[in-house]
Amino acid sequence: MAGRRYTRSHEWVTVDGKHATIGITDYAQSQLGDVVFLELPSTGRKLGARETFGVVESVKAASDLYAPVAGRITEVNEKLASKPELINADPYGEGWILKLELAGDPPDDLLDEASYKKLTEASAQ
Repeated sequence: MAGRRYTRSHEWVTVDGKHATIGITDYAQSQLGDVVFLELPSTGRKLGARETFGVVESVKAASDLYAPVAGRITEVNEKLASKPELINADPYGEGWILKLELAGDPPDDLLDEASYKKLTEASAQ
C-alpha cells in the first residue's frame, strides 16, 4: 500500500495527518505461524518510537511488538482479544493492532515497500 512504512522488526505503520495505525507485516505473521494470543497496551499510554508495546504469541514463538512511531494510544483493536487469528488472515486490514495520535514526525529510518521487500528476501535466503 502506498504510504505504508515498515520497521526492520516487521511492524508496519500508516500515517494520516496526526494519526497512525500500526500492525505486524504479512511476512512477520507468516514466520510466526498461527497467532494464538496478543498482550496489548491500554489506550492513553504514551509510546516512544521503537518502544515495546506488547507481545504476540503464536504456536511457534512469542515476539515483542515495537512502536514504529511515537505517540499516545487512542485505540486498540479489541477484536484481537477473542480473534487473534485476524493477524494471520488480514494483517494489513482487520488485523491492525493499535492507533496512535502522533507525537512529532515519524522517524527517518522507516522502510518503504521496496526496501522492506529487499529486507525480507535477504532474510529468506
